[in-house]
Amino acid sequence: MLRRPPSPASLETRKEIEKHINELLDMDVIRKIGHNEIVEITTPVLITWHNCKSRLCGDFRALNSYTKADRIICHMCIYKYTRMPFSIKNAPAHFQRMMDTILQEEILECWILVYIDDIIIYSGTWEDHVQYIDRVLSKFIPMNLKISLKKCNFGEQELLALGHKVSGLSLAIDQNKVAAVLQKPVPRNIKEMQSFLGFASHYRNHIKMFAHITSSLYKLCSKDVVFEITKERRDAYERIKYELTNAPVLILPDFELTLKL
Repeated sequence: MLRRPPSPASLETRKEIEKHINELLDMDVIRKIGHNEIVEITTPVLITWHNCKSRLCGDFRALNSYTKADRIICHMCIYKYTRMPFSIKNAPAHFQRMMDTILQEEILECWILVYIDDIIIYSGTWEDHVQYIDRVLSKFIPMNLKISLKKCNFGEQELLALGHKVSGLSLAIDQNKVAAVLQKPVPRNIKEMQSFLGFASHYRNHIKMFAHITSSLYKLCSKDVVFEITKERRDAYERIKYELTNAPVLILPDFELTLKL
């Protein structure tokens, strides 16, 4: 059994935590713990986004090794989650399975993509699009799933998804995602190199001969290899950065034309 006191928090932070606790109580996301209940405890963490809005999460770092924790303690009281909280390590997989189950028919009909809580609906006509949206929303109502209109876009010709700019006919790299990585210096250790290669590999379909160019960099990540940035490896690193900023836009093939592979 793991118990811990509430984490220290400023008066301003406590007021913000109280606001979130009361909102979660009103929505029946958490409930108050009874005096005789045996609980495993985590503490709240207040996350502030770039738009100055905050979100209350549970600090499950100590509990994730047990993969079982759903109580939260703060200066107000002890509460218990009534649904899956943020930051549990199996939560994304659990939520994905739930979404796949709810929208199984729609996924098999190949007009919807679901990645955890991101949903993309695509169609050939506006009439079909409206019908598809209605079907998805009708599946959410009995499951008590809600959407945020602020985060929704309807009737778009193109959108940004998972680091790509997607339209009805093309797939391009979202250069806003690439810009931050390109400003970083040459990796100084295996962990930084693995991080860079993982990012670059996400766009490997846009880079011709990606495996050949990065072969020396992948070898550098082996345990038996001394981490040393040689000229060959630096050139490969710079080449990938160049290719990421000058990557071609992929388009759907026209099967009426002759294709050369």
